[in-house]
Amino acid sequence: MSMNEKVAIVTGGSRGIGSEIVLSMAGKGVKVAFTYIKSTDAADELLNKAKGLPGMVRGYKTDIKNRQEVKSMVADVIREWGKIDILVNNAGVRRDKTLAFMSDEEWEDVLQTNLSGTFNMTKAIVFDMVKKKKGRIINIGSISGLYGIAGQTNYSSTKAALMGFTKSLAKEVAPYGISVNIVAPGGVETDMTKDLAPKDREKLVKGVPMGRMCSPSEVAQVVLYLADDELCPAYLTGAMIPLDGGYGL
Repeated sequence: MSMNEKVAIVTGGSRGIGSEIVLSMAGKGVKVAFTYIKSTDAADELLNKAKGLPGMVRGYKTDIKNRQEVKSMVADVIREWGKIDILVNNAGVRRDKTLAFMSDEEWEDVLQTNLSGTFNMTKAIVFDMVKKKKGRIINIGSISGLYGIAGQTNYSSTKAALMGFTKSLAKEVAPYGISVNIVAPGGVETDMTKDLAPKDREKLVKGVPMGRMCSPSEVAQVVLYLADDELCPAYLTGAMIPLDGGYGL
């Protein structure tokens, strides 16, 4: 199936990596629905940027932590466009703090958004993919889940869990022609990393052989590849792709 025949959902699509993924897919003719919670201005800006692209773009104010909101949003997309071919679980939050000083709320918010939100959205969509025996699910992980980063026990836990989620789900749905993969970027130049202290940013970049952070467009390129039947074989499933500029070498 060519990309201009596909329908996608991208969670957390209004900013950063998510917005690049939305625009990249719409540029290939994909019909894209994205979720956001508070970033109404950013969502409107993204919709304006998408005007004139070959694909159609819709924004849904949806809290992925709320299962009923997720079910309603998915039902709306299927009602309007008839199906869902691609799911990109991108939405995520950081609440960095050392464990000794981390609040219950900072722990729960990150786990509920990054992990339970992925569960909610995937569960709402996967049965539709199983019925038509086709689909691509792409999760956005992080090197934090691979190596652990001090001050990110909550975030690292969710991203490590997403790797297990990806591999287990890949085994469950492979017989139905559905592939499930995960992309694990290093530090990406987004609003989420703008609040890094200068010394932390310097330390992060110093450990990267390429000597720089990853751009959102580079993450979008990998996601687009994994979503494209004509480029990426469906036989590729359960894979973790580190996009880290050599950080893990």
